Amino acid sequence: MIKIDNLSYSFPNKDLYNKISFTLEEGQHCAFIGASGSGKSTLIDIIMDPERYMFDGKLEMDQNCRIGYVSQFSQLEKTKETTVFEYIAEEFIKLQEKIASICTEMETSSDIETLLEQYQEALDAFDAIDGDDYESNINKKLNLANLNKHKDRMISELSGGEFKLIQVIKEMLNKPDLMIMDEPDVFLDFENLNSLKNLINSHKKTMLIITHNRYLLNHCFNKIIHLENTELQEFDGRYIDYNFSLLQTKIEMQELAIADDEEIERNEALIEKLRERATYNAEASNGRALKARVKIQERLEARRIKAPFVDIKQPDINLVTDNEIEETVALKVNDFSVAFDEVLLEDVNFEIKSNDKVAIIGTNGVGKTTLLRSIFKNNSDSIEINDNIEVAYLSQMQGEILNESNTILEEFYDAGFETYREIRRYLSNYGFGEKFIEQKIESLSGGEKNILQLAKVSASKANMLLLDEPTSHLDTYSQIALEKAVKNYNGAVLMISHDYHFIINSMDYVLMIEDKKIRKVNMRKFRKMIYDTHFDKDYLQIEQKKKEVEMKIALALVDTDFELARTLSEELEGLIKLL
Repeated sequence: MIKIDNLSYSFPNKDLYNKISFTLEEGQHCAFIGASGSGKSTLIDIIMDPERYMFDGKLEMDQNCRIGYVSQFSQLEKTKETTVFEYIAEEFIKLQEKIASICTEMETSSDIETLLEQYQEALDAFDAIDGDDYESNINKKLNLANLNKHKDRMISELSGGEFKLIQVIKEMLNKPDLMIMDEPDVFLDFENLNSLKNLINSHKKTMLIITHNRYLLNHCFNKIIHLENTELQEFDGRYIDYNFSLLQTKIEMQELAIADDEEIERNEALIEKLRERATYNAEASNGRALKARVKIQERLEARRIKAPFVDIKQPDINLVTDNEIEETVALKVNDFSVAFDEVLLEDVNFEIKSNDKVAIIGTNGVGKTTLLRSIFKNNSDSIEINDNIEVAYLSQMQGEILNESNTILEEFYDAGFETYREIRRYLSNYGFGEKFIEQKIESLSGGEKNILQLAKVSASKANMLLLDEPTSHLDTYSQIALEKAVKNYNGAVLMISHDYHFIINSMDYVLMIEDKKIRKVNMRKFRKMIYDTHFDKDYLQIEQKKKEVEMKIALALVDTDFELARTLSEELEGLIKLL
């Protein structure tokens, strides 16, 4: 389906790929993984439109290959007003209308041959996407995704998560040869995540999907492409097996690489001694010994094992406040209601103390973001924020907080920083080196934009944080860094999230939106509810433990503690067997 050979590509200030190669065969479901900003989305752009990019190497793909694409950004606001069914059926309806128009034209036209050709082309295109059964196929996909109840709703009434699933269904039904999706799981609640899993597993053609979601990775793919440190590894098999194999290889390769380094270092010391002897004593034997030792060194260098990439690119997220206050009520919400075409929330009442860490949960479309945005704007009589509380907001719509036409440098001048040096030093902690800060924000990946939002939130030194899906787009290490930062933060946090591990590990309790109301649920009840509703209890616990052990192995490799790494890998193997 696709063959990439020795492909290299760079921005002016960043190398993305260095002679990477992989193949994607017909029918494979491939997960494309790697750290935020490593170039995954750019590689997909190159595959979709190679003529637009100047790259070294070869990209081979059938020129007639039809590609379906779902972006990491929902673009709901750019969609014309239509029903869900009409939106999904757009291509079918367009072809039906074209066929009917040609038939009408043939009744009066003298150029029948041209019209017959056009008619046959349109009919072939309609048949290629199984047009005769399109209504039935749409209903089947909507049922599979548990979205049939939304068939007659207007697209504008959907949540971001619901619309993402509708986009996936639309692209699948257009029967592309290759289906590409860039983080389709972002903002999905667990019910909709299960729906996405079912849609992926029901699709029989080739798929290439960027994701950081471990649930999807564990359940949907038979090939892994991993982009790391400008290099790429491919693996035919399950993610869970790949990840274990990768860690095992890193342990072995790093140990061998260090042994090689030590041997080369010892040989270099011998060369220096022989060179010194030959300088003071010009006997032929000294020259021959030196030449022989240099040849040995060349052979050692040629067969030297390259150390695997073990650096952990984890941002140093440090959420601080200049205005710590004694425990008091930071936020009070009384009889809050909101409605658009229908009531979303009514008679909502709760309060947050100045050191509470609280998650708002609920299915997609119940009004979580609307509530959080209303608190941030503080424009309702039902919302009361303590005078000593300063609020900072992270939005799932990143353009709300970041001016994407700015460079990173301009954004932080606008945020109150005074000098280039101050900005450079501050942002280096978040993984944005000197080369990056002149970059336009619009050119960043979704994960990098979220890290930048977190850097702005932290710089505000506010004592109450409103975070809307803060883990979206973030790679695993960045999620762990954020989790730690939230736990260590001394102010109040009100957060929307569907990341149950993140909630359990960092929140005090949850506010659950159900039937247009909010109720407070303690963490013990929340855990039980999640286990009963969505997960097998053992799966959640084992997956969390597995993630912790993998992180410990990575840290052990950074410290070159191979004995610990091997011990931990045995523990990891046992956990994998349980899964």
